[in-house]
Amino acid sequence: MRSMSPAAHDPVRIGLVSVSDRASAGVYEDKGIPSLQEWLKRALLNPIAWETKLVPDEQEQVSAALRELVDERRCDLVLTTGGTGPAPRDVTPEATLAVADKVMPGFGEQMRQIGLRFVPTAILSRQVAVVRGRALIVNLPGQPKSIAETLEGLRDATPPAPGIFAAVPYCIDLIGGPYLETDEAVCKAFRPKSAVRLRPAGPAPT
Repeated sequence: MRSMSPAAHDPVRIGLVSVSDRASAGVYEDKGIPSLQEWLKRALLNPIAWETKLVPDEQEQVSAALRELVDERRCDLVLTTGGTGPAPRDVTPEATLAVADKVMPGFGEQMRQIGLRFVPTAILSRQVAVVRGRALIVNLPGQPKSIAETLEGLRDATPPAPGIFAAVPYCIDLIGGPYLETDEAVCKAFRPKSAVRLRPAGPAPT
């Protein structure tokens, strides 16, 4: 899969938002954005332009960051990490819903199903996903290991648990974004056959 030139794939602009009072204040190093970038670089074949933001757990600041990334920076996909629990300072879901045109509840439902394979407290997670304009915004957990499990799924589990990223490319197709293609060794994107983009055939052998 990686043998194909990146120029053959649509470029994509991805916004990454880490929501944390302490990381934004420099108390400790943020690990959410590097974890997201590492996974997305492995999973996507498309050339990626990054837009990143580190913000405190303040609802209006989170909403403002999401609006800027979608409306001004023209991101096709925005992923957040952190701030999705029940604590008073956890306001990422509220900030995300405040900028939504449409809510996509299936993403949050599947994220909690994956988390419940590990801990019963996964039901306390409040991640949401929404569409704003032609962008998909998804809240993810704060821990790097949980980020990868949520995106990639649990393929070796019994029964397997599909990761949420398998549905992201087709969702972005439907809202008018670029055609995302994945490395199937990491994450196999699902599209109906009618939505699969056919690659031009190579030159005939001589």
